[in-house]
Amino acid sequence: MDIDSVLNNELGQFGKYQLINILLLTIPAIASGFMAGDYVFTAGKLPYRCSVAICDTEPPEYQPAGGFEDCSRYVYSPNITISPTDVCSPDLFDRNATVPCDGYVYGRTNSVVYDFGLECQEWLRALAGTLNSLGAMVALPLAGFVSDYFGRRSSVVFFAFNVALVGVVKAFSVNYTMYVILQFMHTAIGGGLYSAAYILATELVGPEYRVPTSATMSSSFALGQSLLGLIAAFVYEWRKLTLTLFVPVFSLLSYYWIVTESHRWLLSKNKNKRAKATLEKGARLNGKVISEDCMDFLLTAIPKQSDFKSDESNRPLLIRVLKSRAMLRRCCTTPVYWIATTFIYYGLSINSVSLSGNMYFNYILTTFIEIPGYWTAYLLLDRVGRKVTLFCGYMLCSACCVAFSFTPKSMYGLSLALYLTGKFSTGVIFTSLYLFTSELYPTRHRHSFLGFSSMLGRIGSVVAPLTPPLMVYWTGIPSLLFAGMAAIAGLLILTQPETRGLKVPDTFEDAELLGKARL
Repeated sequence: MDIDSVLNNELGQFGKYQLINILLLTIPAIASGFMAGDYVFTAGKLPYRCSVAICDTEPPEYQPAGGFEDCSRYVYSPNITISPTDVCSPDLFDRNATVPCDGYVYGRTNSVVYDFGLECQEWLRALAGTLNSLGAMVALPLAGFVSDYFGRRSSVVFFAFNVALVGVVKAFSVNYTMYVILQFMHTAIGGGLYSAAYILATELVGPEYRVPTSATMSSSFALGQSLLGLIAAFVYEWRKLTLTLFVPVFSLLSYYWIVTESHRWLLSKNKNKRAKATLEKGARLNGKVISEDCMDFLLTAIPKQSDFKSDESNRPLLIRVLKSRAMLRRCCTTPVYWIATTFIYYGLSINSVSLSGNMYFNYILTTFIEIPGYWTAYLLLDRVGRKVTLFCGYMLCSACCVAFSFTPKSMYGLSLALYLTGKFSTGVIFTSLYLFTSELYPTRHRHSFLGFSSMLGRIGSVVAPLTPPLMVYWTGIPSLLFAGMAAIAGLLILTQPETRGLKVPDTFEDAELLGKARL
């Protein structure tokens, strides 16, 4: 007997037990979508121009087509006199000299740019997004530690509390320094919420349902981002928007009592009493009864698998990885997939200049287009395999990015189609990558390895905002960089074993042997 076969037969791969918990876990995934993009609106760039006292009406009107610059204006001509009937004519200015603005007229005022005086400090405004990604890099190893040592459910509750608390405090920021520090802290101590919920959801179901579960969780994250755009369109002021997004997250603290702990994690940690109670409850909800012999097997199987190599299993994880060629190669390549994917994902969003000019509709569209990609992955992963799906997703993205870089801007329809297809492919990739990475590593250390890969992957999201300035040299450079990274990741996928149809590795030794049975 093996663990997966017994669990599938005695507990059931998918039933009421799994359905209730997965539906509950989609809510933290949605909240994670809020946290991933709230700065797009709270620290969004505002339309503004220089105020020109001798020309502006009272109150002044923002008219971007009126010839005024954003950050400077012409100096007033010396000895000018203005009568009540004068029109604001060019003769009132010395057009050979400019001076910085001494005041601004805004098109809207619902961002920290207005509250904290960030006009003409674009690099400082963009710091919020950079720190958001840097905070996520810190969060992922923390998430792995909390999840693997204290449990998946405890991890969800811990990070949900941090997301809610920091989000509420951030709404009361008194200056920009406080705001960006809290922006970093928000993801640094709350960014593990999605990965904790994802790991728990995928460990509750059997092998046949891991792919749709992965697509469901990914879709929930994208739905959260789309809902963020919709909420921001109606909740205008950034402080109220922040409170609207994060105060409800406090309700997730109830998950400590209403969400089930992962039975796989409990078994791997030899927590037999809790594991038995969880398995019995799950079987009861699924209309099944676990026999005494099968329960005894489940409670002792994982420890027995590790006992025969007790000396090895007691060694530090880093030493074991360095001594294993298969695991070392895996740990060197999976972070590259994540770096490439986040670089492309955020880069395409940042460089999307062809879509609608309405910022809310634009954001909703670019995030919602990922959901069909997630479910395309669902249709493909169990039919053609993880490697083929990822390889084709990366290569499609690469081809679209190359074609987009050489498409004239006048060909709007073609440019839009290529952009959306490229963004669609990132949906296919993300769902496949989360699942593939999870299946490559053992239960005892799965979240730690996933956190390691995803943490390094954040390098891509940190670098992505630096690509727009390259368009000064040629507008196609960013797209070609995305294409190159996609191609590299696609080729590296071929170096890993196919995991479709294999049991999830529970021990380090199981993970080392992945794919060898097919050789």
